[in-house]
Amino acid sequence: MDASLSQAPAMGNDTLPTDELDEVAAPAASQVLALEARGLVKRFDGVAAVNGVDIAVPQGAIYGILGPNGAGKTTTLRMLLGIIDPDEGVRRVLGHEKPHEIGRMIGYLPEERGLYPTMKCVDAIAFMGALRGVPQPEGRRRGRELMEAHGLGHAADKQIRMLSKGMAQTVQLLGTLVHRPRLVVLDEPFSGLDAINQGKLERMIRALADDGVTVIFSTHVIHHAERLCEGVAIIAGGKVPYAGSVDEARDRIPAQVKLETKAGDGAWRSALPADARHEAKTATGGEASHFWYFPLPSTGVETLLRALIEGGAGILSLSIERAGLHDAFVEIAGEAAAKAMEADAAGAAA
Repeated sequence: MDASLSQAPAMGNDTLPTDELDEVAAPAASQVLALEARGLVKRFDGVAAVNGVDIAVPQGAIYGILGPNGAGKTTTLRMLLGIIDPDEGVRRVLGHEKPHEIGRMIGYLPEERGLYPTMKCVDAIAFMGALRGVPQPEGRRRGRELMEAHGLGHAADKQIRMLSKGMAQTVQLLGTLVHRPRLVVLDEPFSGLDAINQGKLERMIRALADDGVTVIFSTHVIHHAERLCEGVAIIAGGKVPYAGSVDEARDRIPAQVKLETKAGDGAWRSALPADARHEAKTATGGEASHFWYFPLPSTGVETLLRALIEGGAGILSLSIERAGLHDAFVEIAGEAAAKAMEADAAGAAA
């Protein structure tokens, strides 16, 4: 079993200055933060794996940490939980400056999975609960309850080695939740899961948030974060070029317009940006139509439509597509980091 599972989060016992944490920009003045950090730095053999991370996560939020493998996601999570101490910077978790003192309020699923293969599922969950102070009989009762609730009641008394990979990962996740934590941190939780089990995990994360639990997860698969998260931190090269809401990240890029017209030219063309991309296509019946692709003008769609109609463009179709989180990631972190993320995702799916 992974050694990190046998220890409560946080090995450090440093005293952190609160005045620096008070300077961390909260998402909103009225929001209570579950986790906050400022200027976290961690070096290994003189090389900075994480170099100045600032994060603020509201209580009850689903928050994603995005970045390719090697970007510093796991190191950041381990510093936030106190498993390792930062070389520089400060952190506060659930209002506490020493995360190891509140290990029973935290559930942590490390990237390296590990359960005793000959242990029964319900006993494995109870064992993980005991590490967080839950008596073994109560842990077994809760374990059966959790497995029933997640459609695995039939497997409660099966040995771990008899389960599929997806089922085993679910059991380990249930063991992460059995002590009913207020903060759940999941390191690459979707890795190795098929589409069905990924969907189950997404529903489980939403249910936790509905109960007021704060969920933080790292991932190199952007669509999970886009579907689940209110806020994200993008990590690339050990730094955080962006930390904030998903909506604000997407709004960094103008919405894109796809316009189809009968006419290919006319006075209405002046309403389109000069760099609008143009494609002419001929249908089976011989009629030509023209497609135009461009960012939505700052004057808005109403002004554009008026110019097109009055100019006789002959609108056949018009759609406006808001930028996705992937587009925002490319804009913020760069094409190289985005390609690395895609390669990581492809490798995990293989």
